[in-house]
Amino acid sequence: MKQAQLDEYLARFQLTEVFAGGLREHLQPVAFQAGDWLCRQGDAADRMYLLLEGKLKITHMSATGKRLVLSFKHPFDLVGDIEYVRRTPLMNTVEAVTPVKAVSISYAALEQNGADNPALLRFLLETITMKFELKSHSMSFNLLYPVEVRLASYLLSMTPETPTLPVSDLVDAADLIGTSYRHLNRVLRQFSQDGLIERTNRTITIVDRDGLTERVGESIYE
Repeated sequence: MKQAQLDEYLARFQLTEVFAGGLREHLQPVAFQAGDWLCRQGDAADRMYLLLEGKLKITHMSATGKRLVLSFKHPFDLVGDIEYVRRTPLMNTVEAVTPVKAVSISYAALEQNGADNPALLRFLLETITMKFELKSHSMSFNLLYPVEVRLASYLLSMTPETPTLPVSDLVDAADLIGTSYRHLNRVLRQFSQDGLIERTNRTITIVDRDGLTERVGESIYE
């Protein structure tokens, strides 16, 4: 990634002031392919990632060995910000779902060049509090709305640019919206019978986006 392109990204996400001066010099462009891990739960945390392009999946492994999909991240978002503030090992595993472009900066550089930077501190505070707000919204959504609404909302939120997603995503979808894989398939069959989607062995395609939106109302899951 050339310097001019990085400057364009920083300007697009209103981060020029946040990563000015010494911080700017320590930003390192990185790229990941689908399936690559950015970091793994329990490992020592030593850097923060700024997601510029692509999609990430955040998962957590319980003490009993059960994997839970917590969320998906889209630009712009951060990875490793909470661990930096709290000085803890990585809380979750972060995997690239699509090709990803990002920049990373070490905690050492943040500490040395940003500890007294009001713009950076305000940025971290706003980002972390937004994450907790979204988490609260997600938990409330899963408790208050039926699976039909949650699944319709998931399908809409995961297909902003293309109407198709792979069937392999359904296991993650069930984890994310808090239902069983079997129940999710029953709802998908109903959606197909209602003419909202088309399903093959490999893909699910939304054919009536307006119809799904009516099922959801204003309760879009993000």
